[in-house]
Amino acid sequence: MNDNVKTGLLIAFSVLTLVNTVMIFSNDDVSYDRPERNTVVSNPIAPESPVNTEVNNANVIPEAVGPKTDIQFAEMEHDFGVIDQNTTNPKVFTFTNTGSEPLLISNAKGSCGCTVPEYPKQPIAPGETGDIKVVYSPGTQANQQTKSITITANTEPATTVLRIKANVTPGEGAEAAATGTAPLQIGG
Repeated sequence: MNDNVKTGLLIAFSVLTLVNTVMIFSNDDVSYDRPERNTVVSNPIAPESPVNTEVNNANVIPEAVGPKTDIQFAEMEHDFGVIDQNTTNPKVFTFTNTGSEPLLISNAKGSCGCTVPEYPKQPIAPGETGDIKVVYSPGTQANQQTKSITITANTEPATTVLRIKANVTPGEGAEAAATGTAPLQIGG
């Protein structure tokens, strides 16, 4: 009887583990990554009862608020072409609120510190246009670069991704210094 009890417990444990695994992977509302700071993590067993789990991470994108509306950009991607290192490259992405509610942009974030967006903080009325101003400063990055700007607003989906591209070269001054053809400076 002792072996039967062990076998029964082993089978019961295996079945519970399998059922739990199936429930977790079939729940689309659950993120399997490490939770971000200051986010609410839902319970995968009872998703209707969120568990407020505070975790500390400054990279959390704020939730969009307000009734949903629509946004349309004149262009979703811009290619700067060939640019030099250590330059400042501005680009303006123009958008229109094509929905029936005011557009509220809650955040705009570049994929790295070299891509800095600026966005309107005030609501954009239906039919009105606005601008997302982006400055790309490649620093010492080289070769083909692609960066993204994530816009969070009261739209569905809540985020829109814009992209910028550039082929970054050392530039004339850096090239001349590297090849030894730069003019020699003597004195101050």
